[in-house]
Amino acid sequence: MRLTVIFGIFILAALSACATSNLRSDYDKTVDFGQYKTYNFYANAGPENTEYQSLFSQYVMAAITREMEARGYTRSDDPDLLVNFNAILEDKTQITTSPAPMAGGYYGYRRGFYDPWYGYGYAQETNVSQYTEGTFNIDLVDPRRKKLVWEAVDVARVTEKKLKNMEVTINKAVPKYFANFPFRAGEGTPVGK
Repeated sequence: MRLTVIFGIFILAALSACATSNLRSDYDKTVDFGQYKTYNFYANAGPENTEYQSLFSQYVMAAITREMEARGYTRSDDPDLLVNFNAILEDKTQITTSPAPMAGGYYGYRRGFYDPWYGYGYAQETNVSQYTEGTFNIDLVDPRRKKLVWEAVDVARVTEKKLKNMEVTINKAVPKYFANFPFRAGEGTPVGK
């Protein structure tokens, strides 16, 4: 459980600091978002799925609450939308090859006498690197239809920079996800259209 929380922290830290983000979002174009005015969180929302919330989940929920309320949504025990979020880490391997000149040419017997044509006598150099890839997502679900209506997902390499303030990191990351949420409470037309 503790590792899940630490992983979630590193995922958000990496994704919020990532210069080349893979952040994407989408929504169900067949849904009238004007019908949604209230929200709440799934019970046990977040990566832990336990009977209590970690600080990580509490901070993420607080940041999402600020984003939803800034768009006019109110929290309700009978919500129009349910919010869920998750963090996943995967170990990855990257293999690359590049041309590498052979030491001394082809077995060295031509050295100093003559050169073969361009490209002859070159080997392949193979490099293998291990890294961790993190995925963090936020989902909005219509609980009556039990259908996902909006999601934002980011995937990035996770670095092991020491995180000094988890709450600050989360507060910087979550708004980046909601920057792609084009609706306000009770309004069915995307903002800016």
